[in-house]
Amino acid sequence: MSKRDYYEVLGVQREANEAEMKKAFRNRAKKLHPDVNKAPNAAEEFKELNEAYAVLSDSQKRGIYDRYGHAGLEGQGAGGMGGMDFSGFGLDDIFEQFFGGGFGGGGGRNPRRPRRGRDIGHELTITFEEAVHGVTKDIDVERVESCERCNGQRAEPGTSPVRCGTCHGNGQVRVTRQTILGAMVQTTTCTTCQGVGETIATPCTRCRGDGRVRKSRTLNVKIPAGIDTGNQIRLANEGEAGGNGGPAGNLFVVIDVKPHKYFRRNELDVILEFDINMVQATLGTMVTVPTIHGEEEVTIAPGTQPGSIIKLRHQGVPDVRRNDRRGDQLVVVNVTIPKSLSGDQKEILRALAETLDEDARPHEPEEKGFFGTIKDLFA
Repeated sequence: MSKRDYYEVLGVQREANEAEMKKAFRNRAKKLHPDVNKAPNAAEEFKELNEAYAVLSDSQKRGIYDRYGHAGLEGQGAGGMGGMDFSGFGLDDIFEQFFGGGFGGGGGRNPRRPRRGRDIGHELTITFEEAVHGVTKDIDVERVESCERCNGQRAEPGTSPVRCGTCHGNGQVRVTRQTILGAMVQTTTCTTCQGVGETIATPCTRCRGDGRVRKSRTLNVKIPAGIDTGNQIRLANEGEAGGNGGPAGNLFVVIDVKPHKYFRRNELDVILEFDINMVQATLGTMVTVPTIHGEEEVTIAPGTQPGSIIKLRHQGVPDVRRNDRRGDQLVVVNVTIPKSLSGDQKEILRALAETLDEDARPHEPEEKGFFGTIKDLFA
């Protein structure tokens, strides 16, 4: 059974930001959770909602999903919140786990604790040559940073936060609720200060009291030789700023290598198909073959057959993890047959044909022929 589009499940547009997705999840979770929704399929729909939000709230997984769809997330742990099934949890448990507050706005976590910033992803496209040799690139990244005007303190410079008059600086208030079991006292997050224990009388005019702002930065990234499509480069502490003095997240640069006009890659080996004419294949010759490291003279032996492979040792891709290891270049020889000949050329070939003692006949397959060799190259 095919999966529904995650954006459709969450009920948001593909351009939705983090706040819009969080709001959509909370609203739909309140309606779909089996605690309040007794429909037969409520549990399955709630599980589907969990899975959609787990992917779309993770910038790295969201980028993979936007590009490759559900297939790109196979093996990525996309199912459920971090791979967990929350169908047996109450709404308070879920919102406390992911938003720091319960269904009624409460929560046991300390809102003033340092919070690590979010990891972010950036896709970088490079050429085949750049991937083989390595390169240094400048990338433009938009991220949340600590506000320079208020140094993340949220208050306008020259002013200070004041103790919350509702919770008296505790960040939490006690609420008595009547239930079927009688009166119950619940500790909830203060809605006046959002659990911080302080209020901002004069918010910073730059960040509007958030303590963080979104900015675009140009970062210098060193791409190691031998990198391939799908590889990631981790730049520590280059993600979004943390909250309450917490550390920044990381930036993951995801590499995409453009296809080359002539070369193909098979792990560390470079594959090149090279055309020669039938006279060169029959008599043998010297040809100049391009490699990713420059041109090289190659000997074509007399009687070279179509599909023959010439190995150029150590002319392939370096191992991104080991500087002392490099692949080979495999030159697959194609023998071209002319589609049109002059009258003199036809006479020469007819005369040659009369001297050959081999007639057309079925070919006895060898243990490993042309197609077996090609199959091994790309296995």
